[in-house]
Amino acid sequence: MMSPNDRAADAASTRPAPAVPPGEHGRGGPGRSGESAPRAKRPERPQAVLEVLDRTRLSPSLLRISLGGPGIADLSYNDATDRYVKLLLPDPASGLTPPYDMEALRRERPEDLPRIRTYTVRHWDTAAQRLDIDVVLHGDGELEGVAATWADSALPGDRVALRGAGGAYSPDPAAAQHLFIGDHSALPAIAAALEALPEDARGRAVIQLEHEGDRLHLTAPDGVRIQYLIGARELLLETAASLEIEDPSTLDAFVHGERGIIKQLRRILVVDKGIPRDRLSISAYWALGRVEDRFQAEKREPIGRIDE
Repeated sequence: MMSPNDRAADAASTRPAPAVPPGEHGRGGPGRSGESAPRAKRPERPQAVLEVLDRTRLSPSLLRISLGGPGIADLSYNDATDRYVKLLLPDPASGLTPPYDMEALRRERPEDLPRIRTYTVRHWDTAAQRLDIDVVLHGDGELEGVAATWADSALPGDRVALRGAGGAYSPDPAAAQHLFIGDHSALPAIAAALEALPEDARGRAVIQLEHEGDRLHLTAPDGVRIQYLIGARELLLETAASLEIEDPSTLDAFVHGERGIIKQLRRILVVDKGIPRDRLSISAYWALGRVEDRFQAEKREPIGRIDE
């Protein structure tokens, strides 16, 4: 789930038309500390070229795209439950086909550079050469989401380039209790984390959606309560403020979603509830009114920091 939210307005999440995806996302920094400090530019990862295998409508707003083929071997597999890939999506009018010579395009056709959009990998089957990403559909056009538009028109046999996978979080099996909080963009990662929990795990997952029809049946241990909040994202703040946490030092928490809400959640959870920062994986997957390109750039600015 940008997601299925560009990952700033694309995505895997349902919202009025922000600019990141739900399901798709701009992604925060690695690990549990939220947005990271400015980093030196790293060499671009190799591109994998996969084919669209099929499309499955999971809910009125959520579409699963299954990708596959031998090119999956060009991706770096990891078993993090928040693992993600970056899709390279050119304007169809450009005539470009994957893989793309990004350096040549930067020099000669910068206007045709593919947009890069980030999505959680919901399932990854190396043996079957298949991975699934969940994309939220909320309209057509640039402001409604480059990736959502691509997903809505994707057909079996279409080829797409992607990079990855990144990812840093998996539930701590030794934790006494687990807490998951997120909006629609975090749903795929939360769903994967719930499936990875030990059978005797205890805890709670709180997921905000805009529409009742987008509820999914999630698999989780009997001791983990799943709660959907239908309505505004601010419902997450009210619920977090009402949490009763027995011993914050024994908690394993995963908190991801829209940047403004995540900043407020961090204050509630760290300052008010006393959750140690090293027990908390928290970052923004998108920011209201930002496409992913701007969202990513702002992560290196004060506005983009979660840890204040």
